[in-house]
Amino acid sequence: MALNIGFVGLGMMGLPMLENLARGEEDFDILAYDRDPARLERLAGHPAWNKTLRPAAGLQALAACDVVITMLPDSTVTNAVIEGENGLAGIMRAGSVLLDMGSSNPAETLRLAPLLREAGVTLIDAPVSGAVAKAAAGTLAIMVGAETSALERVRPVLSRMGASLIHTGAVGSAHAMKALNNYVYAAGLLAASEALLIARRMELDLDVFTDVLNASSGRNVATETKLRQFIVPGTYDGGFALALMAKDLRTADSLQTLAGVSASQLSLCTALWQRAREALPAGADNTEIHRYLERLNAPAPA
Repeated sequence: MALNIGFVGLGMMGLPMLENLARGEEDFDILAYDRDPARLERLAGHPAWNKTLRPAAGLQALAACDVVITMLPDSTVTNAVIEGENGLAGIMRAGSVLLDMGSSNPAETLRLAPLLREAGVTLIDAPVSGAVAKAAAGTLAIMVGAETSALERVRPVLSRMGASLIHTGAVGSAHAMKALNNYVYAAGLLAASEALLIARRMELDLDVFTDVLNASSGRNVATETKLRQFIVPGTYDGGFALALMAKDLRTADSLQTLAGVSASQLSLCTALWQRAREALPAGADNTEIHRYLERLNAPAPA
């Protein structure tokens, strides 16, 4: 018997994730929904379209699904889809699973889990890491907050979208770890961007400096995958929006209160990325944090 899956959210990450999910040999019957009909139209060329992959007219069409996946930008949007009028919380059947694969606020995940449980719906948080390129390749790292039995139930689904599944613990733990992971990445990218700016002003060879970082203790994912590829040439098209990074940092920053820990560098990093989001054009890439720093350090006019 086919597993009925609903998929909500066909943005930059959601669309390639769904395309990989629908290419699998598993017996999946998938309904896709996005409030923007143009995003559904991009699926028309998929081999499974109108076979095992079909459009959903609205959220109510997902009522009979065994698993519903949400891949949405933040908790505000996710909560509206779950708790809003005709939302998933009121239509999903008992025994079904709701997989939140967006980067939601863990405090909201912890609030929603027992509410859904009362309706017989299991909430699993399963945020991803790897950006658009790995979403397209089906090689994302997926963090999963769930009971072991619930994880095993959705493992075949998640394995079509990711190469690495990491069981982080109870529900809510994956969203917390994703937010903290993105903070560590953002801090590394910020440090690398500041160092690159200083090196450029000192007329150092930036390619050589990148080699030095990647062969030395300064190496991190930003120096390995962002400097030479997107920042040094000035293309700034790494595939992850700066606004989403700023949002993830705000989420990580909020965990200080939840955990009772003071993290001053996290607060500073969050504030700087927020200022960059406000100063740069909508749609700016996360690598444009370097461009923002350049603007701050532009020589004063003569």
